[in-house]
Amino acid sequence: MATLPFYEQRAEWGRRLALAAEPCADDARPPSLRLFFREWLYPFLPIKRVFGPKIGIKPAAKPQTVMLLPGFGAHPIRMRWMARQLEKAGHEAKRWGLGYNLGATEWRFKRVEKRLKKLYKKRREPITLVGWSLGGVMARELAKLHPERVAKVVTMGSPFSGSPRANNGWRAYQAIAGHRVDEPEIDTVVSEKPPVETVAFWSPCDGIVAPKCACGKPNERDRAVALRCTHMGFVMTNEAMTALLSELDRD
Repeated sequence: MATLPFYEQRAEWGRRLALAAEPCADDARPPSLRLFFREWLYPFLPIKRVFGPKIGIKPAAKPQTVMLLPGFGAHPIRMRWMARQLEKAGHEAKRWGLGYNLGATEWRFKRVEKRLKKLYKKRREPITLVGWSLGGVMARELAKLHPERVAKVVTMGSPFSGSPRANNGWRAYQAIAGHRVDEPEIDTVVSEKPPVETVAFWSPCDGIVAPKCACGKPNERDRAVALRCTHMGFVMTNEAMTALLSELDRD
């Protein structure tokens, strides 16, 4: 949009702001404001890691190549601590190949699809996809299109089930991505389970995505793992990291 003439930029931003101001047309129930405001305490999570229960990283039983997909509005650097723990265990952690995740647009999806193909060709083995929030939704879509290239999908607080407005971020998403959350730019049924092993991490303490949307129904994923972290905590807490390492070692 930066290359558009000034008057066209104004019109485009007006359209996006109108998307953000739309009323919630369904009975979606996002997490409470109390949980939402708890999310802003995330700068203290690294301190909590120091004084809380330690991870105790052991050598991975099945070392894997893991591609990490960040959540909406997040940069891969937000998952850097998680990547380091995976590497300590013997896994090979890879970024998704883009910068900030500013929405599941067709252009961005094609770029990350290309990244998956490149990793698969180089490693000559299926890649494990670990996606946080929107990154998990995109990981599921990659697995649907390329099941032969994906070993497993692990979503963390990802809104793949229920109403796409049952979260505290859908207005920001529509303004930044430029399309409605229930009108994705790729042809898909978001709740449909990929044809590979799919595990959903969810938390009743999530202040961004409604827990039932991240947990999903039995036919929408293979397993659901309940944690007690915040939405930001999925990529910043020892609890979530321990659960992920255990999941990667699972037969």
